[in-house]
Amino acid sequence: MNLHPQPFAMIANGTKTIELRLYDEKRRRIRVGDSITFVNTQNPSETVDVSVVRLHLFPSFQELYKHLPLQKCGYRDADLPFANPSDMNAYYSAEQQQRCGVVGIEIKTIS
Repeated sequence: MNLHPQPFAMIANGTKTIELRLYDEKRRRIRVGDSITFVNTQNPSETVDVSVVRLHLFPSFQELYKHLPLQKCGYRDADLPFANPSDMNAYYSAEQQQRCGVVGIEIKTIS
């Protein structure tokens, strides 16, 4: 899976342990125990391998934001007052979210 540099770095250093995605056909094939390779979009030779620990399924990012610890989703403490589910609209439309649902993929890096 591709990631922008900042979330890539946060996954690589272990501060981001839940990756948020649309629960589309591709993500529906993910199972606990699977390995995922994340690729830095600005430096494709830079990758990090993770193992899927848990899948958190929700009908929308609105619901996901109510139930998951946002620090684990990539928000810094200073950003928490401004965290908003509409942040994810930059990646996925409301129609896509309604059609597919969303998933928080809980991960741990593989040494």
